[in-house]
Amino acid sequence: MLQKRSLIALSAGAAIVLLYVLNMLYFSLLPDFFTIEKKSGAPLGTAFVATTASLMEHELTGSGGWLPNDTPLSPTWLLDNKQNFQLGVLEVVRYNTRVLRDGLSRQRTSDSIDADCDKAFTSFSNDPYKWIFPSAEGKYQEGIERLNSYQQRLLLGSAYFYPRSDNLIQLLEQYASLLGGVNTRLLNASRTAREARLDKSAASSNMPQYQRVPWLKIDDNFYFARGVGYGLLHMFKAVQIDFAQVLHDKNADIIMDEIIASLEETNFEPLLVTNGGKDGIFASHSSNLRVFLDDARQKINSLMTILAQG
Repeated sequence: MLQKRSLIALSAGAAIVLLYVLNMLYFSLLPDFFTIEKKSGAPLGTAFVATTASLMEHELTGSGGWLPNDTPLSPTWLLDNKQNFQLGVLEVVRYNTRVLRDGLSRQRTSDSIDADCDKAFTSFSNDPYKWIFPSAEGKYQEGIERLNSYQQRLLLGSAYFYPRSDNLIQLLEQYASLLGGVNTRLLNASRTAREARLDKSAASSNMPQYQRVPWLKIDDNFYFARGVGYGLLHMFKAVQIDFAQVLHDKNADIIMDEIIASLEETNFEPLLVTNGGKDGIFASHSSNLRVFLDDARQKINSLMTILAQG
């Protein structure tokens, strides 16, 4: 009888572990790309706003929901790759709502701030690790609702969106700044032990110093950058719709296509994120990802130059 009970307990324990592992595998799935289309008769700005809202909606309602604030008892607590991916997407959403509040929704800086845009920015600024009082999910859902409210008012003509070249430059400046920070993190992650020693030996010089990223943090930076790339890819497709006339007038359609093509190249997911040197047998995934993101950033800078020309 005792042996039978032990067998039952062992089987139950194995079933729980298996279910835990299966949940981890399912919850670790990254979101699919979604289609961004120009809706006939829709006012300019709806693609930008709808895409921003959809980015967060996919993270809240996808497999596992919002993961960064999960407790240690949850199967998702160990899924730091997807957590960092979601934090990268969130960063893009935050940059979007900041520019939407401060520039895109106002004709002049002296105009009053749109209440929905202001509330959306405030909601998405909430701590992503909070699970209560208030929860990250609750505040981000409020942000989505505020964006939806603003979009409905655009359709009714009681809210405004100004797709001018100066506003697009302001948005691109934010994106370039975001990519600059991401690329620095990837550069630090891709530095070899030898390069780190050379940095130490050059500590007395005026050359910029780099901080080598611990091995266990390399994949965190990689997936954060992938989340940023995923978010920006969708946003540039939306920008291509809402700023189509500006891009056409400035002969900037080709470079916009090139930015999108560079961001599409960031969509790769290695089985294991490695940090091999130039002569090693393992790839340096951080360096590979940085190449595409840096290429996108340089083209964004070129686009800003084109837009600034008379």
